Amino acid sequence: MAGDFSHLDAEGHARMVDVSGKEPTVRVARVRAEVRLNAETMDLLVRKALPKGEVLGTARIAGILAAKRTFELIPLCHPLPLDFADVSFDIDESENVVYVTAEARTSARTGVEMEALLAAQVAAATIYDMCKAVQKNIRITNCRLVYKSGGKSGLFQAE
Repeated sequence: MAGDFSHLDAEGHARMVDVSGKEPTVRVARVRAEVRLNAETMDLLVRKALPKGEVLGTARIAGILAAKRTFELIPLCHPLPLDFADVSFDIDESENVVYVTAEARTSARTGVEMEALLAAQVAAATIYDMCKAVQKNIRITNCRLVYKSGGKSGLFQAE
């Protein structure tokens, strides 16, 4: 049974997957998350008037840093040479939602889904941290992989 799972050895112990036999390919992953605010917090964010300063610039840097350090946080992740990592934001003021999109790219033997996931989640958590002084019930929701390319499994696009 343990042999059916790539992260388990024959005795069922967790292990890092051996990717040494794989050919490096260009791999891209994109993750999207939502940060739901109330109208007052959204107004302060848009006007850059929150007490902790400029939120989205700080969240962008935090997300990029998270992508670069993913292997230090997820025990069985491979350290990857990232060719690109970025976080962007779309603001829907009518719904009071900040859409966080994180992308990671590499030319390697394994994918960058975890790097993109951590980038989006840490960027969203940074938005929370910088807004929590004015709103405690901020919701981080719908974090998911929306695009992946490269590697053996090929292209994935969420509906």
